[in-house]
Amino acid sequence: MFHRRINRVNIMGRAGHSPDPPGRACRAAPGVSTAAFVPQRGRCRLAPMSDTTAPTPTFAELLAAQVRNEFTASQQYIAIAIWFDGHDLPRLATHFYRQSVEERNHAMMIVRYTLDRDWTVQIPGIDEIRNTFENPVEPIALALEQEKAVTAQIEALFRAARAEDDALGEQFMLWFLKEQVEEVATVNTLLAICVRAGDNWFQIENHLAREAVESAGVDSSAPEAAGGIL
Repeated sequence: MFHRRINRVNIMGRAGHSPDPPGRACRAAPGVSTAAFVPQRGRCRLAPMSDTTAPTPTFAELLAAQVRNEFTASQQYIAIAIWFDGHDLPRLATHFYRQSVEERNHAMMIVRYTLDRDWTVQIPGIDEIRNTFENPVEPIALALEQEKAVTAQIEALFRAARAEDDALGEQFMLWFLKEQVEEVATVNTLLAICVRAGDNWFQIENHLAREAVESAGVDSSAPEAAGGIL
């Protein structure tokens, strides 16, 4: 009994507090990771945390990535157009062949602008393209999803230019922002018509014939494209 009492006194120390001997591992407060605590002469210090956050892409880097996005969109529209062409829906095919050319033009506008800014241009490959669909709703829904994704990419480009105080970059992206409003609205309407048509695919063709969804020609305010706009 006597020995156990002495041991308890030695363990608890004065005033009932446990000593903090050198080399003893530190205990963090509840909910705090111990990975950041480093023992130092019996006291705890908070070690600097390593920064694993990826650096924010610059406007120029996002612009280079957008060339790939626009070429990918162009190729996807070709695949959609060919699917409609193969299912005897010529007006839908024509619409998406034309959309493919527009996306190609957008890519070449970015290339021209990049050259004018004296930045390095590297033409990338493209992402995987979907070629198989079950009905007309699927490719048009994919087109709408694609246009919404491009809109988000253009918005990110505009924000990056503004964050870098790049007035030239902001001004360049304004045309693309306006263009995306029109693109999303057009595909949204086409999808609504397609859903209402159900199995009557040719009703969609009749809609395109009545509404005459054709190219409005070259926009005089559009940026210059490398090699010219097709």
